[in-house]
Amino acid sequence: MMTLNPRINPDKFFAHLKKAKLAALLLDYDGTLAPFRIKREKAWPYSGVRQILESIIDSTDTRVVVISGRWTKDLIPLLGLRRLPEIWGSYGHERLTPDGNYKLIDPEPQITGGLDEAVRQAQSAGFANMVERKPASVALHWRGIKPTRRNTMRNNIEKVWSTIAESSGLAIREFDGGIELRHPAQHKGGVVRTVLSEMGTDVGTAYLGDDLTDEDAFYAIRGRGVGILVRREIRQTAADLWLKPPEELRKFLTRWAESRADNR
Repeated sequence: MMTLNPRINPDKFFAHLKKAKLAALLLDYDGTLAPFRIKREKAWPYSGVRQILESIIDSTDTRVVVISGRWTKDLIPLLGLRRLPEIWGSYGHERLTPDGNYKLIDPEPQITGGLDEAVRQAQSAGFANMVERKPASVALHWRGIKPTRRNTMRNNIEKVWSTIAESSGLAIREFDGGIELRHPAQHKGGVVRTVLSEMGTDVGTAYLGDDLTDEDAFYAIRGRGVGILVRREIRQTAADLWLKPPEELRKFLTRWAESRADNR
């Protein structure tokens, strides 16, 4: 693990985590807990990660929260956990609590209309097999596609989606493996702020993420906990620490479990 923010000391963080009244472990999924896959339905967690997460959920008092751009319904079978953590899907438009309570924020009609039109335009452009409609976004996936074809896709869809975004109030955002047209008001940073506001002040907390969509969360957790970039190669980021999966990820999660083992 490498320190990116000189004000953050990993050993001091874990010492605080051990003594804190409460603990919250906030986690992105794709690229963080699981490697990217061309077939997104086969993006299982890294070896050993599922078992460590189960140990944290079963044997500590940690509030485990998975925050993702995916549908919640798609995350559940991929996680494969005996006991579900709290899940915020679709960048916070969905919230599923461990007791099974599910809430969905329905987008405004103007937003919904823009997303439906974005799907139609993507399908007309020949991208029907690569477009994904979610509650408050539409994603075009190009992982595994050759760069020349990918650039053509990007140029074609950006022209169309830019017009839709301007008229409907949507925003175009890139992610690792594609481009997305989504509701600008909901993002991972907003979820982090909501979770932390529910927990009070004496909380040991970290957010682990890999993608550009995780930067909002890194900014949101600053001053309250640590933001941790999880990826094999470093990039410019607002995160405080950087670790390489899967080895360093497993070590971090194991150390978390050990730090909170006496706080059940």
